[in-house]
Amino acid sequence: MDPLPLHTLLAPLQASLVGGPGEMLACRVAIDSREVRPGDLFWALRGERHDSHQFVPQALAAGAVAAVVDAHHAPQIAGPRLVVSETLPALQQFARWYRQQQEALVIGVTGSVGKTTTREMIATVLSSAHSGIRSRKNFNNEIGLPLSLLDLGSEHEFAVLEMGAGRRGDIRALCDIAAPEVGVLTRVGPAHLESFGSLDAIYEGKFELVEALPCTGFAVVGGDDPRLRAMARQATCAVRLFGEQPGNDLVAEEVEFHPGRLRFLVQGDRFHLAASARHQLTSALAAVAVAREIGLSTEQIQEGFDLFRPPASRCQVETIGPWTIIDDSYNASPLSMQAACECLQEWPTGSQRVLLCGDMLELGPQSPEWHHQLGQQIARSGVDRLLVCGEFADDVARGALSGGFPLHQVAACDALETLLPLLDCWLSPGDVLLVKGSRGMRMERALEWLRRQVPSLPPGRPAPQRQAA
Repeated sequence: MDPLPLHTLLAPLQASLVGGPGEMLACRVAIDSREVRPGDLFWALRGERHDSHQFVPQALAAGAVAAVVDAHHAPQIAGPRLVVSETLPALQQFARWYRQQQEALVIGVTGSVGKTTTREMIATVLSSAHSGIRSRKNFNNEIGLPLSLLDLGSEHEFAVLEMGAGRRGDIRALCDIAAPEVGVLTRVGPAHLESFGSLDAIYEGKFELVEALPCTGFAVVGGDDPRLRAMARQATCAVRLFGEQPGNDLVAEEVEFHPGRLRFLVQGDRFHLAASARHQLTSALAAVAVAREIGLSTEQIQEGFDLFRPPASRCQVETIGPWTIIDDSYNASPLSMQAACECLQEWPTGSQRVLLCGDMLELGPQSPEWHHQLGQQIARSGVDRLLVCGEFADDVARGALSGGFPLHQVAACDALETLLPLLDCWLSPGDVLLVKGSRGMRMERALEWLRRQVPSLPPGRPAPQRQAA
């Protein structure tokens, strides 16, 4: 954030300054008192479990120039403070105002799957020629997006912002804050069905990004989805369709995938990048589309691809002892589970392919059916052994068995902890294990458990080492 005197925030926030000079410069916004640095502006937010107003003294002691507090708490707080009606709407209003002061190109990225990988890939590619920022971690909601937007400085030329949604209107609200000029829509499918209510609502909710773009902007849309292709015709801005099917503006040809390397051809230009799954082609094509539209050369795009590495827990490959582990534990939905099955199916190995998966959450009343379909997908995907945990583990197991999966190669139970000893027994040297589940399932615990087993492995098994994806 560009340094700002406190008095310049009074009008945008409709705030009053109490207990401090207006000339004090705020250099960054912080919402966690433990992370405050000298010069920060501490924003006291109220959450479901914590109210940050109680940590204002710690933030000021750590060097915060002031705290943004709501009017209800202001009389009980000492020290320099900006008093607003409510702190969360004030944060959003500040980010909206601040974005209007910046000249950087703002790129919004959304979709049901692949948002984070696409965001990272676009940012890495554009960084080969321009200075910019991307969303912090998974900061893609009504709190995270404003904070990410405030990372912009006058020296930056672009910002790539991830936009998540749980219901209709969420993307529209984020666009109202960020005012993106470019929108990227990856793939759409059943995710957050519980709150969206229907697949139709999910498509409409994600398309809010394209609807929010100015006529002078452009959208990059996955054109292999017939429904997205049809919706793109309604756009009031330019649209670039990408995919593998004919008729897209950017068509990937001669696609070659080997673990750790993805190669493809687009309009006569060859690209390659480090990738641990073929489905990361979607993100790569989106990055090419954005980069070409703003004038990057083939060489600059490839330079960016050379620097790309997959985000944590999203198809990252690791060697633990004698096993190859594909860590895709960050989240799960029917679309991403399908992609994970395809990834495991394509992985070359002379040993077993093992899948450890947890529930796909927030799918609403149709959850049993979606999990049953997942089991059928697993049965078709060449997986040798299946371990599944969670509330819908039996639905996955029944789906797999109905698809012909061998009974003695399936294990299902409520708790991950119950499966772990069996996992240790089932894994043989050379096996490939893919771990996946929704964020709430915390499937990364399986990897932590496996790492702890390595010191007790029989002599002769290799020690764990990181493997570039």
